[in-house]
Amino acid sequence: MPEQHHPHHQDHHQSASAAHSPGYDDTAMAELLDLDAEVLRSYLGEVTAWIGELTAARAPRRMLDLGSGTGAGAFALLERFAAAHVTAVDLSESNLRRLAEKSVTRGWESRVEVVQADLDATWPAVGVIDLVWASSSLHHLAHPDRVLDEVCAALRPGGLAVIAELNSFPRFLPDDIGIGRPGLEARCHATLAAWTAAEVPLMGADWGSYLSRAGLCLEAERRFVIDLTAPLPPSTGRYAQASLRRLRAGLDGQMNAEDLAVLDVLLDSDGPEGLIQRNDLSVRAVRQVWVGRKPSAAEKG
Repeated sequence: MPEQHHPHHQDHHQSASAAHSPGYDDTAMAELLDLDAEVLRSYLGEVTAWIGELTAARAPRRMLDLGSGTGAGAFALLERFAAAHVTAVDLSESNLRRLAEKSVTRGWESRVEVVQADLDATWPAVGVIDLVWASSSLHHLAHPDRVLDEVCAALRPGGLAVIAELNSFPRFLPDDIGIGRPGLEARCHATLAAWTAAEVPLMGADWGSYLSRAGLCLEAERRFVIDLTAPLPPSTGRYAQASLRRLRAGLDGQMNAEDLAVLDVLLDSDGPEGLIQRNDLSVRAVRQVWVGRKPSAAEKG
């Protein structure tokens, strides 16, 4: 996301390493992140409501979004916690510019600070933090343990670190898409999974163990299953198109010509079988979320 992105990174985003992934385009990725936030708004609402329950005794006032991308997590948290301020950290200057512009549009510029930083190189001066949010960003880091040590140091006692990661990439199509090549999307995702295993080995990691090594107590863990069916948000077709177009950029030489030809038909904005025209789409994905709490001095012993 990423957004150090793989061919289909969403959220996410400690994003400068994205340039190393196939077909990376900064503007296209920013648009995909915005669509992701729009279509998956219900998921963001659900996860921030859960965080609200976990912080009911003391709502966060100072929040930190690591790998903020264009602001999906930051703005969802600001909606949930009306008195809070967020510092958004990302490596992409264009992402942060887009985030800052959106904060002005929403009238929240006084509640948002943007910081450009490479978390693998340096930790930004952020002060004492109540809540750290990292969505689909930590698995791209070369040294996540070191970054989580910094997270623990920045948190106040009792403060929370929330790590949200993709358990699966979004899927949109029925198995039989009606134009040949049944199971096309499953084959695309299998190819992506092979790439991810080789290039992004921390995808699928147990981040609870990372939180524990950093000195945080594992407070909670939850799996969020996303299964959206009709009526879908109006932008779903564009979201599916942007997602599969990004996936398509890395598939040349990895899949057979017949599959790629059908995928190109789906990606055609003007074609009758194109994703934007289809009425049989759904959105299916899984996100895993871990919450770590910084113990008090008394708890430490």
